[in-house]
Amino acid sequence: MSDIKMLADLPHIDPSQLRSIDTTLLAGPEAPQHAPRILVLYGSLRERSYSRLVAEEAGRLLRWFGCEVRTFNPSGLPLPDDAGADHSKVQELRELAEWSEGMLWVSPERHGAMTAIMKAQIDWIPLSLGGIRPTQGKTLAVMQVSGGSQSFNAVNQMRILGRWMRMVTIPNQSSVPKAFTEFDDDGRMKPSPLYLRIVDVCEELTKFTLMIRGRSDYLTDRYSERVESAEDVSRRVNQCAI
Repeated sequence: MSDIKMLADLPHIDPSQLRSIDTTLLAGPEAPQHAPRILVLYGSLRERSYSRLVAEEAGRLLRWFGCEVRTFNPSGLPLPDDAGADHSKVQELRELAEWSEGMLWVSPERHGAMTAIMKAQIDWIPLSLGGIRPTQGKTLAVMQVSGGSQSFNAVNQMRILGRWMRMVTIPNQSSVPKAFTEFDDDGRMKPSPLYLRIVDVCEELTKFTLMIRGRSDYLTDRYSERVESAEDVSRRVNQCAI
């Protein structure tokens, strides 16, 4: 899609201030040259889901910044441990997680926390497969929507999960209060400082992904793991919980 067509789909953007990403400032000549691969997860199944609408807005922006974006629809995903890993939705999610080089998680806040739908998706992504950690070294951005006043409970919880999964969580984040007031009848976000923050997060996620993806193996290379054999690592990270 041309830049002109993509800008037409971003009606609240000032084209003179929306800058293309200069990859030469972020990655060396030996770095991967394909579009950054970003997986977007959202945490609500409502017909008018504001986390999904934020995810869609972010997807448009990430594509403008040069990313390849895939969004997982959590409908039909079973509860963790209520089905096998061979379930079709579980396999779809895990394949997307493996494909991705960065992720964007968008959750509503429900009862002061991320939703069970959001957590279930994260729980189905394995911490390890053999001696390999499929999320290690990938970038992560977090956003939340709220029905009431602004809160940061969900994004704070998702940051903890990102750290636990050894992801590189970017500094910026977005929290949209009273989300039902921020979208028009067509499901597009209205112009506001809250929208500008989403633009900032997408720009920053793209930059961090470009900077890290070709170096993630080196950045996550650890002495404690180098002294272990591959068999020892596999045994340690695949211990079953009692």
